[in-house]
Formats: sequence, C-alpha cells, structure tokens
Amino acid sequence: MNAQEIRRAYLDFAKKNGHVIVPRANLVPDNDPTTLFTGSGMQPLLPYLLGEPHPAGSRVADSQTCFRSDDIEEVGDNRHTTFFEMLGNWSFGDYFKAEQLPWFFTFLTDIVGLDPKKIYVTVFAGDRDFQLPQDDESVKIWQKLFNDKNIDAKAAQIGSEADGYKRGIKPGERIFYYDGSKNWWSRGGKPANTPIGDPCGPDSEVFYLFDDVAHDPSFGKNCHPNCDCGRFMEIGNSVFMTYKRTERGFEELPNKNVDFGGGLERIAAAAIDSSDMFKISLLWPIIESLEKKTGKKYDDHTAAMRVIADHLRVALFLAVDGVTPSNKEQGYVMRRLIRRAIRFAFDLGIEQDLMKLAVPIIADCYYEDFPEIASRREELLATLQKEEKVFRGTLTKGIREFKKLFENSDERNHGELIFKLYDTYGFPMELSVEEAKSQNIELAADWHQQYDAHMALQRELSRTATKGQFKGGLGGQSHIHRKYHTATHLMYQALRDVLGDHVIQRGSNITEERLRFDFSHDQKLTPEQISQVENIVNEQIAHHLVVTWHEYPTDVAINEKHALGQFGDRYGDIVKVYNMQADGAKKPFSFEICGGPHVDNTEELEQEGKHFKILKEEASSAGVRRIKAALV
Repeated sequence: MNAQEIRRAYLDFAKKNGHVIVPRANLVPDNDPTTLFTGSGMQPLLPYLLGEPHPAGSRVADSQTCFRSDDIEEVGDNRHTTFFEMLGNWSFGDYFKAEQLPWFFTFLTDIVGLDPKKIYVTVFAGDRDFQLPQDDESVKIWQKLFNDKNIDAKAAQIGSEADGYKRGIKPGERIFYYDGSKNWWSRGGKPANTPIGDPCGPDSEVFYLFDDVAHDPSFGKNCHPNCDCGRFMEIGNSVFMTYKRTERGFEELPNKNVDFGGGLERIAAAAIDSSDMFKISLLWPIIESLEKKTGKKYDDHTAAMRVIADHLRVALFLAVDGVTPSNKEQGYVMRRLIRRAIRFAFDLGIEQDLMKLAVPIIADCYYEDFPEIASRREELLATLQKEEKVFRGTLTKGIREFKKLFENSDERNHGELIFKLYDTYGFPMELSVEEAKSQNIELAADWHQQYDAHMALQRELSRTATKGQFKGGLGGQSHIHRKYHTATHLMYQALRDVLGDHVIQRGSNITEERLRFDFSHDQKLTPEQISQVENIVNEQIAHHLVVTWHEYPTDVAINEKHALGQFGDRYGDIVKVYNMQADGAKKPFSFEICGGPHVDNTEELEQEGKHFKILKEEASSAGVRRIKAALV
C-alpha cells in the first residue's frame, strides 16, 4: 500500500470501529497564543481529553497535518521531516487497552500488510516513587496478539534509554518495559513533572525493525527499540490516560481516555520496507522531479533533495492554511523554509522556477484527499513563486559576497561578517550559517554574540544619526535605509507623472521604519492620486529596475541629461546621477542627482512580500506637501 492508500484505509477502518471521522485542524491553531503551529495530532483534541465533551461523541478519528519547526535543522537524515501526518483515534471515556492495541496491530498486519516479526513494542515500567504500577495489562494483550501470529514474544525490563544501550536485546525479546522518561505521557513529561490536575498515564509505542540498517555504535554500544541509529523506527503510540495528578499523588480517573497517534509517513516507509522515509509516495515523486530536472542522482545529493522535498511540502500546506511569507511569526518560519529550499536547489543547479517544478507535483500527491488544495492550486503556486522571485537576486548576490568575505576571514570577526551580509545585501543570518556548513567553515563560538552586538550598534546609530548625515536626509546606511532611499526616487518620479512637472523635491528624511518626502504642490492629493502614485511605484519595483550611477559635470547632468534634483540645491562641479532602468527599456524611469546609497535592483524592495504604501499625506508649509510612506 502507498501512503495515500494507507491514509484512506485507516480512516475506513476507524469508521468501521465506530469512530466519527473529523476534519483536520488548521496548521495555525485557532485561539491558541501559546504555540505557532499544530505540532501533534493530539493538540487540537486536548480540550476533549481534559474533559470537555466532543460534539461528535466519544469516538473520533482523523488524519492531522502537523508541523514542527524545531526539526528544521534535523531534516536530511532518513526519518526526520518538519511536516507529517498523524493518523489518530481517540476514546473519551469509551474503549481502552483491550480494544485499542488489537485494533492497531490488526491494522498494521492484516490491512497494511506489515510483517509481525518486524514489529516490536514498548510499555511503561512503573514508578516506585509515585506507586505507579508497571503496565502488565498491555504486555498480556501484546503477547496474545503476537502468539496469534505464531510469535513467542518475551518481555524484558530495560529501564532508561541509557540502560537500553548497555543491555541491548536478547533472543526472543519483543516487548520492552521502559521507565517514565519514555513510556509515560503528560504535558510535563515523566511522572515527576506532571502538572497538578492534569490527566496522564502510561503509553505503549510500536516500532518497526529495518533489517537493512546496521547499528551505529556511536549512539551507544547496543541497539534497542529507542536507539537513534535508524534501525528501529517508531510508527505509532497509544496513550492510556489513566490517572489525574493531585497534591497527594496520582488518582485513577473515573472515565479513562485513549489517545492514539500513528505517523503516516513512517507506516508508509515500513509498508515498502525502506528505512528511507523519503522514498514513500508522498515524497519520492518530488525527488524524482529533481533528479530529472538536474540530471543528478538522489544517492549523490541526498540531503539537498530531502530538504527541498520536505520544506516545499510544508510551505504548500502553510499557504493552504492562510500563511504568507513575512518577517513575523508563522510567516517568518514559512519564509525561512522556502529560502532554505531555494538555497539547496541552487547547489543542484536549479537557479530559477523551483516552485513551478515542484509545487504541482506536491499538489498532485494530495489533491484527491485534500479538496482545499485541489480548488486553489494556481493561487497557491503564485504565492510561492512570488517569494522565490523576490529571493533569487538576494541569494545569488549573498553567496557571491559570502565567498569573498570568508575566503581569508579570521574567526574573530565571523559575527561581523554575517551581520554585514545581512545589513548590506539582505542575506539572512540563517543562510550564512547554512553556507558556512556547506563550505566546511567552522564559525567562531561567539559569532552570534558578535552579530547581536553589531545589530544593536546599527539600531543605535540609526536612532542618533543626524538628518543631514547623508544626502537626501538618509539616517543610516543599512539595507533598509538603502531600500527606502531607492523608493523615494521612484515616488518622486511617480508624483511628477501623476501631478505634473511642477513637483520638485523640497526635503527628505529616511529611517528604518519609513520614508518622508516633502515636495512642491499646493493641493491635497485625492485618494485616486495617492492610489495612482502607489501603483506606479509598485509596478516599477516589479519591473526589477537595475540601479546604476555615473558622474557628470553638473551643467551636463542638469541641462543636457535633464537629471532631476532638489530645486535651489547647490552642487559641486561634478555630481553623481542615479539611473533606474528596466533591462531592455529605451530610457530610465528615474534619473536623479543623488549622493546615494541605493540598492542594486528594485527587486530588493519586494523582499518579504512587501509593497510600497503611502501612510500619510499632509501639508508641510505653504505650497509644500509631505508624504510618509513605507514598505509593508
């Protein structure tokens, strides 16, 4: 069975066992400020596990999409993904161990077709300090299930994970008692950390053994089910909420709950008997498309292709659930995922149209079971393509400058260099760290402190810089100042296009938050005129005007080249003129005398999905209007 078939079979199986199938929850939790994302199948059901009645009754099941941003750096091995689906079923005071464990075992062996000889399970070993018994009931159920498959399943005491590495597995052992650090569920972890008043209890985990994986002794001397070497993969966990913690200890609940979660991707990997989870039907088509596009093999570029497949999959679902790339909260994480995927694709030789290549294939993997994808394919693709377009120029330039800066760098200034890449070129700090890894550069231990110190100094300089420190009232030279300075030129020309050639700059001030521009005009701008100016500026930004400059004799610049300037300003004999022009255009959109600095291309103003917006238009003095605007 492929992953799509397993998902459908599971929901059908749960329905036959009396469960109501409920829709998945949004990846962005509703009315929960404590977390950015839905990170487990149980998370949306927690109120009902804590006692609130579920409107669908006492038995529900679903397939819940989940995202764990903490795992971003882990993606690249055979089993970690940031995005995954949890097949889940819950009992709210209804059935318990005697029903749950046989259902899951039957689903794995009789429906999915897993070899029961490759299945191993763990149970709770008890806790003497809190007088919590070991879970012998689950052991007896498991032994009968294995016996029905003609497997003699011995039970063994392991204890902690560390004990497992010392002890290993003895012949015939298939059921393992672990302590509360592994086989106890509460919102605080092991029994001692369980919050007062919370439901909690033992759990029983199911593992699949991959014979083709050799134990890696760097994780520990001996292998055991909870070993991290990849030989065993956890594919499901049944939590039995048996107790409530009180001031006196743990009391049995009058109505016990079951919370089951099974990893769809991991079960699908077991179904094809591959320890590489990326070879399942929800991920492998993406990798095949990368191989076909680049002519490079997965075996030679494994980590890069895994990162791209994982990150773009979650980016699509975040877009489905209403997230757009930005610099805040969920949008920031989404932007980081997209940019990281683009960076790894760059190493494969994909320098454009990554979204056009991969996103339709991802959508094809899900559209039959997720109508929200099927109905919005083009819209979702456009959202991701826009972010790719914004970032491409920054990526190319950032990688080039990184190589220059770090070629002969001293580790004492690594933080300063990473700050410079961000401040001058808009290259994200996280990608500088990625770039250092890819080039085998070991960053200084204190690089982050250096980076933070330079960032703090930049903010302080921006606040204290005098208005006239740079030509045009520029209050700093950071990347954001350059972007706003460039936007001022575009707006100046747009105002002349909308209002007329009488518009002359009368003053300017730029901070990290906004630009301010004074100009000659004796009437309040209408809403239509403001909208026209905004549209012209955004259109020019989207045209990706190349920004260059040239020095001319002042009389040539003004009288022959007709460069714009500030009326009444006194210039020296030579002036610098900035030219903003689209590739292939016969003439520039903006041609203005200015001391700089500016960005190299207006596409940099599109970064983070931002648009030029006029925030306020008002009178400054007689015959002079003032505009405040920002990239929002």
